[in-house]
Amino acid sequence: MDEQALVRRAIAGDEGAFLHLIKQYEQTMYRMAFAYLKNEHDAIEAVQEATYRSLKKIHTIKEPGYFGTWLVRILLNICHDMREKSKRFDLQEDIEIGDDAPNHECFEITDIITKLPIEQQELIFLKYFQDYKNQDIAILQNIPEGTVKSRLHAALKKLRLYFTEKGEL
Repeated sequence: MDEQALVRRAIAGDEGAFLHLIKQYEQTMYRMAFAYLKNEHDAIEAVQEATYRSLKKIHTIKEPGYFGTWLVRILLNICHDMREKSKRFDLQEDIEIGDDAPNHECFEITDIITKLPIEQQELIFLKYFQDYKNQDIAILQNIPEGTVKSRLHAALKKLRLYFTEKGEL
C-alpha cells in the first residue's frame, strides 16, 4: 500500500496505518533529532513527543502527500523547543566521544554547525543530513524556495570561512 493511502487511513482513525507510517520515518526522525539535540535520551524523547503530537493532530493534514514534511516539521519544532529550554550547545558536555563512537567527524561537523544561527542550522540539517530538496525545505520552513537557496548559500559561506581560516562563525 502506498504512503498516501496509509495517510488517508490514518486520518480516518486507523491506528495500525498510523503506526506503519511512523515506523517508516522512525530512523529518519531519530537521526534528525540526534543531530539537533546531540543527546540520545533527548532525541528519543523528541521522537516520542513528535509521534504523540502527530497522532493527536493527524486529522489536520490537508495533503496526504506531505505527511513526511508535516511530521518532520513537528519534530523540528519540538527539537527547537527542547534546545531553547536546555541551552546545551556544547557537544563535549552532552556526549562522551570515545574511540568506538560512530562517525567521529560527523560529531565535529555537527558541533560547528550548531554555532550557526538556528535558521541556517535547520536548513543545513535538512539539506545535507536528511537529503531534502530545496522545494521540500521551503514547504517545511514555510518560506520561498529562493530564500532557502540564499540562506543555504550564506550558511555554506560561513562554514567554508570557518574551515579555511579556522575562524569564528
